[in-house]
Amino acid sequence: MSKPVKTEAELIEMAKAELRVHADPPEGMVISIIRDGDSWEFRARAGHATEAKPGYPEAVAMLVQIGDHLAKQYDVKG
Repeated sequence: MSKPVKTEAELIEMAKAELRVHADPPEGMVISIIRDGDSWEFRARAGHATEAKPGYPEAVAMLVQIGDHLAKQYDVKG
């Protein structure tokens, strides 16, 4: 049984919405999707000033959990 398909933009918006519920991500955190064959995962990146802000490590850890959850539910379009 195949999973529903979402675009990268849709998945990133879903992640941002869920992240705001569970963590306090600092401004400047950029989320992208990395694909590996049929699987995918989120990546976060930011400048040094953003990485040094309180809550950044927790937001990245939460993003990993959100990505694990969403990757089990959705495939990436394209």
